[in-house]
Amino acid sequence: MRLPSLMRRHQIWLPTVWGWLALSLVCAATLLFAVRNVYPFLAPQRPVGARLLVVEGWMPVEELDQALRLVQAGGYERVLTSGGPTEDGFEREEAKTYAERARTYLVRRGLPADLVVAIPAPDTEQDRTYLNAVMARDWVTQSGVRVDALDVFSSGAHSRRTWLLHSIVFGPRVRVGIISAKPDLYDATHWWRTSDGTKAVLTEGIAWLWTELFFHPSPPGSPEEKWEAE
Repeated sequence: MRLPSLMRRHQIWLPTVWGWLALSLVCAATLLFAVRNVYPFLAPQRPVGARLLVVEGWMPVEELDQALRLVQAGGYERVLTSGGPTEDGFEREEAKTYAERARTYLVRRGLPADLVVAIPAPDTEQDRTYLNAVMARDWVTQSGVRVDALDVFSSGAHSRRTWLLHSIVFGPRVRVGIISAKPDLYDATHWWRTSDGTKAVLTEGIAWLWTELFFHPSPPGSPEEKWEAE
């Protein structure tokens, strides 16, 4: 009795030396393109010409100065500063939240006090950007101000995720624009040359991708929107 065969022969195609070289060149070109274009993707400049500007209050003062110059150039009738409790002890002595800290800084630097409104967010360990956007939307709703467009001023590579979350929170009836601050700690055009730039771009890139693929917000106005803060 003949036993059945346990193996069979297959033909496998493998690249030649020139094939491996061509494949390596394609991979290198793709990597170079990604490295040079990932920062502009994560830090877009897409304002929509709104009269309302939301400034993320946790940014360093060098980036808040950029927001200050933007508002002083004209065009915005109201500025909202957002942010939760400050983490540093020295900052906490001056302001309990980043929203209040940013408002105080902008007013001291020359913005009219009645132009800037602080929108503090409750304490939370995750989804802080999302919660900041929820608090800004709730302020707009409760204040009775009719808003059909707004711009958000964010920090460098964090901007695309901020843009995405504010667009989700405010919904399709509100056009949301984004303005990205130039980072102070690293050269944005050569971010890979420093540890600060590499950490910021890679971390924010992964965070944006996770948000895009896996973040599912609760229904607008539901208690679950702020469940961590509760």
